[in-house]
Amino acid sequence: MNFTRTLLPLSLLLLSGCVVGPDYQKPETALPAKFTESKATSAENVALNPWWEAFRDKRLNALVHEGLGENLSVMTALERIEAAEASVTIAGAGSLPSLGVGANATAQGGHNAQDRRTITGGADASWLLDFFGQYRRAKEAATASLDAAYDDVNVARLAYLSDLVSSYVNARYFQEALALSRKNLESRRETLKLTNEIREAGAASNLDVLQTEGLVNQTLAELPGLEAGFLQAANHIATLLGVPAGTVTASLTKGSAQPMPRYTTRTGVPADLIRNRPDIRAAERRLQAATAQIGVNEANLYPSIQLGGSINASRVFTNPGVTNMTSWSFGPSLALPIFNGGELRARVKVARSQAEQQYLTWKSTVLNAVEEVENAQSALIRDGQTVAALRKVVQTNEKTLELARESYRGGASTILDVLDAERNVASARLSLAAAIRQLARDYVALNVAIGGGAEIGAAETVASK
Repeated sequence: MNFTRTLLPLSLLLLSGCVVGPDYQKPETALPAKFTESKATSAENVALNPWWEAFRDKRLNALVHEGLGENLSVMTALERIEAAEASVTIAGAGSLPSLGVGANATAQGGHNAQDRRTITGGADASWLLDFFGQYRRAKEAATASLDAAYDDVNVARLAYLSDLVSSYVNARYFQEALALSRKNLESRRETLKLTNEIREAGAASNLDVLQTEGLVNQTLAELPGLEAGFLQAANHIATLLGVPAGTVTASLTKGSAQPMPRYTTRTGVPADLIRNRPDIRAAERRLQAATAQIGVNEANLYPSIQLGGSINASRVFTNPGVTNMTSWSFGPSLALPIFNGGELRARVKVARSQAEQQYLTWKSTVLNAVEEVENAQSALIRDGQTVAALRKVVQTNEKTLELARESYRGGASTILDVLDAERNVASARLSLAAAIRQLARDYVALNVAIGGGAEIGAAETVASK
C-alpha cells in the first residue's frame, strides 16, 4: 500500500510531460523616446533599404551588387548556418527511438570436426523518455542558435556594405585629391613662369624664383602618396569582391565625382534598433539559447527512464539437421542521480550565470547601437555644415589668388603674396575634398548603425547555397 502511494504521484508527474527550467522572456531595457537630433517618429523596416543608391553612382551600385554574393565574410557566415541546422537535427534526434540491427555468419569444419554453419541476426532498440523536457530544451537552444546564425549573416553583410562603400568613397577621394593637386601644380607652374618673366624684366629676384620653384616641387612630392592611397583603396575593393588585388584598378582609374548623399536618413527611434539591427537580434537569440540550456541542465537533476529491448535469432546448420534459436528481452531502466558531488547543481548555476551574461551582452549591444546612431547623426549634420562653409572658403581664396596675381603683375605686391594665396587655395580645396569624404563616411556609418540594407540579397544568397 505504501509503495502504491509513493509510485502514483511519481507516475502522474512523469506522465504529465513537464518541462523544467525557465521559459524564455523577451529582454527589456530602458531606452529614450527619441534620438537627440531626430523626431520621435518610428521608422519603417530599413533592412531592405538600398541606402547607397542615394550617392547616385552607377559604378558603386554595380560593385555592391557584384559583391553581395561573393564576399568571403558573408560566405563564411552562411557556412555556419549549415552547422547550426545540423545541430538542430542532433538535438531533436535524442528524443526519438533508436534502432540498430546486425547479422553475422560463421562456418566451422575440419578433419575430426563436424561441419557447422551458423547464421545469427539481431536488433536492439532503445528510447529515452523525455519526461522533464531535456531534449525539448536542447532543441529550443539549437533552434535559437540557428536563428542567431542567420542574423550573423546579416551582421557580416552590414560589415561588408560599410567596408565596400567606405573604400569606394576613399578611392574617389584620392582621385579627387590627385586631380586637385595636379591643378595646383599647373597653377604654381604658371606662377613660376610669371616670376621668371618678371625677373627678366628686372622686377623680381632670384629668391622669388627659388621660392616659387620650391612650391612646385612640394606639390610634385605630394602626388605619389595620393596615388598610393588610391591604389590601396582599389586593391581593398578587389579583396572585398573576392578577387585578387589589382583586378578592379583599371575600371576605377577613370575618375568620377566624389560620392555625396542626395537625401537624408530617417533614423526612427531607439526602440526600432531592436527590430532592425541584426547584431541585437543575434544577441537576443543567444540569450534564448542560454535560457533553454538551464532547462537542459536542470533535467539532469531528475530521474531518467529508458525503454530498451533486443531480439536475437540464430540458425545452425549441421549434418544431422537444422537448429533454430531465438531470444528476446524488453524492459525499462531507471537512473537516479543521487551522489555526484554537487556537479549537476553546479552545472545549473553555470547555465544561469551564462544566461545572465548573455542578457548583459544583449543590453550592451543595444546601448552601443544607440551610441553609434547618435554619434553618426551628429557627425553627419555638422560635417554637412563644414562642407558648406568650406565651399565658400574655396571661392574666396580663388578670388584672392586672382587679385594677388594681378597685383603682382602691376608691381603692387610681392611674390610672397601670390605664393600665400596659392597655398590657401590648395589647402582649402583639399580640405573641402576631405570634408566631403568624411560626410559620405558619416552617411555610411549612420545607415549601417540603424541596420539599413542588412537583408538585401539575403534570399538570393541563401538560395544559392
